[in-house]
Amino acid sequence: MLTTELVRFKELGKQITVLTAWDAISSSIVEASGADVVLVGDSLGMVVLGHTTTLPVTLDQMLHHTQAVCRGFSKPPSKQPLVICDLPFLSYQCGEDKAVEAAGTLLKNSCASAVKLEGAEPETVLVIKRLVRMGIPVMGHLGLTPQSVHQLGYKAQARDKSGQDKIIKDSKMLQESGCFAIVLEHIPGEIASKLKKSLTIPVIGIGAGKDCDGQVRVTADILGLSSDQPPFAKPFLPGRELCINALKKWIESTNLNQESPTTNTSQSKSDY
Repeated sequence: MLTTELVRFKELGKQITVLTAWDAISSSIVEASGADVVLVGDSLGMVVLGHTTTLPVTLDQMLHHTQAVCRGFSKPPSKQPLVICDLPFLSYQCGEDKAVEAAGTLLKNSCASAVKLEGAEPETVLVIKRLVRMGIPVMGHLGLTPQSVHQLGYKAQARDKSGQDKIIKDSKMLQESGCFAIVLEHIPGEIASKLKKSLTIPVIGIGAGKDCDGQVRVTADILGLSSDQPPFAKPFLPGRELCINALKKWIESTNLNQESPTTNTSQSKSDY
């Protein structure tokens, strides 16, 4: 799927579904679910690598996990979901040349077709324009931007008029800079709804109300695998509890079936 297909979905009024993946197993499940887009998010730093923020994630790690995600698909390439990869912290904040090299590395060495980056600062806008000119599709990300955790925290954004005016202004700037879509995270639903109607590119919400062109979720949150769930990501099943209980049952059955000390332990070669 091309990124331009998402714009067509918006025009047709078709909801865009985006789920994250971080390895071959998760991507095979997401592909089978029928999601339009697979996002290899730097959220894998917390979901998979055990960090408390996304900041420690490196470009090499993003490439490693994106390649694993790509290997998990089973459908022909033309039928596979669109793969978008996050540019990690400091891969684009240090200038246009470094950003082009980082994004190019991801697209050249995996099946990813686009990158996502956060913010709309003047320096970031220059990076976006440069990437787009180089033929690298870019998805924007505003609102709660995890790479700015030390400045913004993980709290809801754009709660006052000045913050809302900034989101609206920045969204239009990202569209004008060439972004093919924008993720709006943890902002008031009425602002996301307003931008959905005023922008020509898709508005993908996460904790931004239901009136968006699409929704993105961390797959581990939907499956209930995360020990700490975001307030806007209600799990659809108690996945963590189900997995723990299943493993406990296996351990119990293994202990019950364990041979007693008096049992003949002689084994033939065929037992190995």
